[in-house]
Amino acid sequence: MNSIARRTALGLTLSAASIGPGLAQVLPPATPADTTHKFENPAGVPAVVKQPWYKGKLVKATIVPALLIGYGAYTSNGGGFYTNQEANRDIHKLFPTFRTSLDDILIFVPYAELGLVALSGVESKNDQLNVGLVVLKSELIMLTTVFAVKNLSRKTRPDGSDQLSFPSGHTAQAFLAASIVHNEFRDKSQWYGIGAYTIATSVAALRMINTKHWQSDVVAGAGFGILSAHLGYLTHRNRWGRKPRLPEGMGFSPTWLPSYGLGAGGG
Repeated sequence: MNSIARRTALGLTLSAASIGPGLAQVLPPATPADTTHKFENPAGVPAVVKQPWYKGKLVKATIVPALLIGYGAYTSNGGGFYTNQEANRDIHKLFPTFRTSLDDILIFVPYAELGLVALSGVESKNDQLNVGLVVLKSELIMLTTVFAVKNLSRKTRPDGSDQLSFPSGHTAQAFLAASIVHNEFRDKSQWYGIGAYTIATSVAALRMINTKHWQSDVVAGAGFGILSAHLGYLTHRNRWGRKPRLPEGMGFSPTWLPSYGLGAGGG
C-alpha cells in the first residue's frame, strides 16, 4: 500500500509539473458577484424618461387660455390690428337695433347638453359624482378670477352702464361649460364638444351685439373659462366614490387559524 501511495503522489506531482505555472497565471481569481443593485429593478421595467417641461400637462392645459387672455389684455387698451372700437363699429353696422336676452340663457345650454347626453346612455369620461366635483371646483376658480380681474381692471362697458367690462363673465361661463362637455365626451365623439363651443361662441357674439362687451372682453373671457375648466381637472386627483383597486393578482380572503395551547386567559 505504501508503494502504491508513493507512485500515486509521484504521478500527481509530475502532472502538475507538466502543466506548468503558466496556467495559474491565465486563470483569474474568482471574484464575488456584485449584489449591490440586485433588488433595484427585479422586474426589469424600463426607467420612465422624464419629459421636458414644455410637454407637461400644465403647459398643454394653459397655452391656449394664456394666448386668449393675453390677446384680450393687449387689445383692451387699444392695441392690436383690429381694435375694440373698430370691432364695435362693424358689429353695429350689421346689427344696428338688434337686442336680445338670449345670452343669459345660452350660458347654461352646454351644461344641459352634458346632462342630456349622459341620460341618453353615452358614457362620460368620469362618473356623475366626479363630474359634479370638477364642475364645482371649476366654477369657483372662474368666479374668483373673473370678478377679481373685473374689479382690478375697471374697464367701462361699451354702453357705459358700469366699469366691469373686462373680462366677460357670460363668455367665461359658457366656455367653461363647453370645456367640460368636450373633455367628458371627446373620446366618444368630437361633435359634442364642437356643439358646446359653438353655443359658447354665440354667447360671446351676443354680448358684443348687446353692447355689453368689447371684443377684448369676450376673447379674454373665453380664456378664463377654458383655463378654469382645465385647472379643475388638473387638481382633481382623488376619484371620489370609487373603490380602491388592488394590484393585479392580489386579493384578500378570510382565513381561520386555530389557537393551540391557550388557556382561559390567553390570546
